[in-house]
Amino acid sequence: MGYPTKVQLISRPSNQQWYVNFPNALAQALALRKGETVEWEVESRQVLVMVRRDVPPRRKLKTGKLPRQA
Repeated sequence: MGYPTKVQLISRPSNQQWYVNFPNALAQALALRKGETVEWEVESRQVLVMVRRDVPPRRKLKTGKLPRQA
């Protein structure tokens, strides 16, 4: 399943800026952090790849014992 996202363009007299919002579900799944720097690589005209050079360590999952079934 994909996450459709609109590309936004802000035109100013001196420059143009393009914005793509990152869906919250993906940001949470990747544990993105505010202010994190990412790099974009063009794989083809259809594929744009985001690369994280400084990936935070994985979160440790809580392990618990499952209740015993009778």
